[in-house]
Amino acid sequence: MVNYLFKSLYINNPLKEVKLMAVKIRLRRMGAKKAPFYRVVVADSRSPRDGRFIEEIGYYNPITEPADIKIDEEKATKWINNGAQPTDVVKRLFNTVGLNK
Repeated sequence: MVNYLFKSLYINNPLKEVKLMAVKIRLRRMGAKKAPFYRVVVADSRSPRDGRFIEEIGYYNPITEPADIKIDEEKATKWINNGAQPTDVVKRLFNTVGLNK
């Protein structure tokens, strides 16, 4: 009886077709050899570092003094509220900019 009830609940569950995607906010390396700059992008965690991404939300240039950081705070908060996880480096960039999420 219990197995039958569990199976019927699982089969009739409308959420079973929803696939969860692990979305990360991370850096995408650009630029020349030994002169990198990075774009802050929202990407599927399974895609390669410099591969396909969903949306670009900013950039980071560590070569300039001081480092040039620009992040669209509205887009970043939208993605964080939707469940995107920033990487450790991106979290530090957010703290530098003043976006404490």
